[in-house]
Amino acid sequence: MIKTLVLLASKSAWSRKGSLLLLLLSVITSTCLLMGIDLARQSAKASFSNAVAGTDLIVGAQTSPVSLLLYSVFRIGQATRNVPYAEFERLEQDPRVKSALPIALGDSYRGFAVVGTKAAYFDQFLYGARQNLQLGQGRVFEDYSVGKPASVLFEAVLGSEVAKQLAHSVGDKIALSHGMQIQQNEPSHADKPFTVVGVLKPTGTPVDQSVHISLAGMEAIHVDWAAGVPVPGADIPAELVTKFNLKPKSVTAVLVGLNNRAGVFRLQRELENRPNAALSAILPGVALSTLWQTVGLVERVLLFVAALVAVVSALGLTSVMLVTLAQRRRELAVLRSTGAGPRTVFGLLCLESALVMWVGVALGLVVLGLVSGLLTPWVQSQFGLQLVSMYELNTGLLAVLAFAAFGSVLGVIPAMQAYRNQLQDGLNPKLN
Repeated sequence: MIKTLVLLASKSAWSRKGSLLLLLLSVITSTCLLMGIDLARQSAKASFSNAVAGTDLIVGAQTSPVSLLLYSVFRIGQATRNVPYAEFERLEQDPRVKSALPIALGDSYRGFAVVGTKAAYFDQFLYGARQNLQLGQGRVFEDYSVGKPASVLFEAVLGSEVAKQLAHSVGDKIALSHGMQIQQNEPSHADKPFTVVGVLKPTGTPVDQSVHISLAGMEAIHVDWAAGVPVPGADIPAELVTKFNLKPKSVTAVLVGLNNRAGVFRLQRELENRPNAALSAILPGVALSTLWQTVGLVERVLLFVAALVAVVSALGLTSVMLVTLAQRRRELAVLRSTGAGPRTVFGLLCLESALVMWVGVALGLVVLGLVSGLLTPWVQSQFGLQLVSMYELNTGLLAVLAFAAFGSVLGVIPAMQAYRNQLQDGLNPKLN
């Protein structure tokens, strides 16, 4: 009996393939929208979380936790004040600290952030599932010390996206700019170019879109600057900067990893209560939770809009079936006259609605899977987001299953109407 109903439903739907194709496209679009919003939401959260793996505390000048997280890790916004370098040295020497990675920001290269740090950054920075950074080409830069040649100061390691988008490789010369200025006729630090000595493998984090130089190198390009502007008449050649004290006075933030994470709250209190320091020490996970709460309203609005589209799509399917029911009265009456009872007709209409809904949802999942697979490299390069697997979208999957079930249930409405029609309604020409 069920096999016969499925055969009848499929043939009936095929006979009205034009109108049902539009409905199928509507269901596919609604499915992609529901799942796509959840895909974007989960991918954003995963990418943000992956960028701070292995960091137990982020230490910066006193500010809001979200602001400190955004500018120190994601290069969004700017710090109003810096952390004294002496505070970084105290952290580095603290026996409870496993790693203390300084981050100095403020310069850029053709729109990409320049990050001043130490060579240990490339060994100790962790991302994703606590993975280490890997070199795709070349080597990391050297930390400068007195007696080394000036060329050591001017070495840079590029993130994968910087190298890819600007077509750079090991050995290329680059000139940095002061501040986050995207377009400049002449780079601010053109007199002190850097040599690319390494290119990192892709990570799906802001590291991919960063240019890494040494802290001493960042000091070197600013030896003839004061208060954020060049000192008139004080153009110091690159080969002479080694005659100056290149020890940093401050850093933007410090990424701290602990030997024992159980002591994170105690160290956080110590840092924030340290006299004459005015420091903020934040837990990345807590700051991320605050960030998601801040943007939670936007998420809810997007999900609400997607749900409305899905409901309209399901109602549209029901409306079309009700409208076409009058045109199908003779078809249904013929079925009745050949032995099909009211229950058979009822089941047929319900099955047609269910077939359109579930086939549309299945095709929507396939389409989204293919599109996300094709767009993953582009999304990663443009936005630094690594799209999560479709298997991780539990919320979106539940939403589309509820959508398919809702549309199937709505199919009862035209089915009840067909069930109530009398046999003579379809066979009497005067009524058609």
